[in-house]
Amino acid sequence: MATMLAYIFTDAVLPAAVLQPLLAASVDRSFNCMTVDGDTSTSDTVLLCATQQAPHRPVASPGDRRLRGFRRALDAVTVDLAQQVARDGEGAQKFVTIEVTGAATFRAARRIVMAVGKAGEKIAPGRLAIAIGRLPILAGGGPVPGYDETPVAEHMKGREITIAVDVGVGGGKATVWTCDLTHGYIDINASYRS
Repeated sequence: MATMLAYIFTDAVLPAAVLQPLLAASVDRSFNCMTVDGDTSTSDTVLLCATQQAPHRPVASPGDRRLRGFRRALDAVTVDLAQQVARDGEGAQKFVTIEVTGAATFRAARRIVMAVGKAGEKIAPGRLAIAIGRLPILAGGGPVPGYDETPVAEHMKGREITIAVDVGVGGGKATVWTCDLTHGYIDINASYRS
C-alpha cells in the first residue's frame, strides 16, 4: 500500500467480528492489489467502522446472505480508494492497470504481476499471451504475426495504460494498479527530511 491511512464508515449494524473478515477480504482485492513504488510504510492502515445507526436487524456472521450487497459496496469503495492512491502517486503521470489471467490461483496471478517468469509461479510458455492497450503483442508463446509497434507506442504515451498477461495455466486472475515513477517522484522524496 502506499503511505496511507484509510477510514471507511458505515451506518450498518455490524459488530467487529463481522466487519474484520469483510474488510480483510475486500482489502485483499483492492489495497493489496495496488502499489506505487513497491514499498510499504509503517503507517499503512485501513479501518472500517460501523456507527450502528441503520434501522436494520444486526448481523452476527460475515457469511450472512444479507451482506451480499454490503460486500459489493465495500469492494467498490476499497477498489476506488486504492485506485485513487495509485493515480495520486508522488509525481505520477500515468495510471497503469495490469491484468493477469490464466494463472493457477488468484494469489499466483497476483505474484505473476510482479514479473512473469521470476515470480516462482507456473506459466505455460506455449500459451503465454500479452497485450498492451488490448493490442496483442505476444500470443501462443511467440510474437504476434505482423505485429506493429506503432499503436502500442501510442497507447504507452497516454495517461491510462493497460497491460494484460495470460499465462495459460488455469482460472486464477488478478488485477493490480500502479503508476509510473517520474522525476517528480525523486524530487518529492528527496525533499523529505527525517
